[in-house]
Amino acid sequence: MNPKVITLAMTGASGAEYTLRLMQCLLREKIQVQFIASQPGQIVMGMETELKLTGSPQKMRQTFVDYFSADPELIQVYSRDQWTAPPASGSSVADAMVVCPCTMGSLASIAVGSSDNLIHRAADVAIKERKTLILVPRETPFSAIHLENMLKLARLGVVILPPNPGFYHGVSKVSELVDFIVARILDQLGIDNDLSPRWGN
Repeated sequence: MNPKVITLAMTGASGAEYTLRLMQCLLREKIQVQFIASQPGQIVMGMETELKLTGSPQKMRQTFVDYFSADPELIQVYSRDQWTAPPASGSSVADAMVVCPCTMGSLASIAVGSSDNLIHRAADVAIKERKTLILVPRETPFSAIHLENMLKLARLGVVILPPNPGFYHGVSKVSELVDFIVARILDQLGIDNDLSPRWGN
């Protein structure tokens, strides 16, 4: 696939470490990241990590640049209400989109095409333009409503990738569980990685 631009969205489900690790891996590969966070997502980031996403998109962008020691040209941050942002248009759609983590509310909105914020609109654009869309739903147990929404999206070609780490490679740190899931996301994006041992290796 060799993506050059990826839209990465974070909603209010638990799992901020997945978001940060995925962004770090994308930036290391010199892939441009278009980041969008819902307000609950920003709150979760502050609760679960040392990173505080506050202020304007420009301030958030600088926070990421400093945190990852990244090339500023590789990070763009958009607010959830920034309707003129590139992810809102099929004429400048990214190569792929990942919603990590994805709440059941966001998943439902994407499934019905409500497009009531930039995250949902960007996902709608990815589907209509037949780009790779990966949702990382963080909920348990799943209700019949959740499962029906996921089935509907899967039939449209959306990748449903729950963060269910494996333990067969011998786990000693939480970071290894995070890497297991991020490696699966990178695999779906067609990005080579060695974050987690492969089965049989």
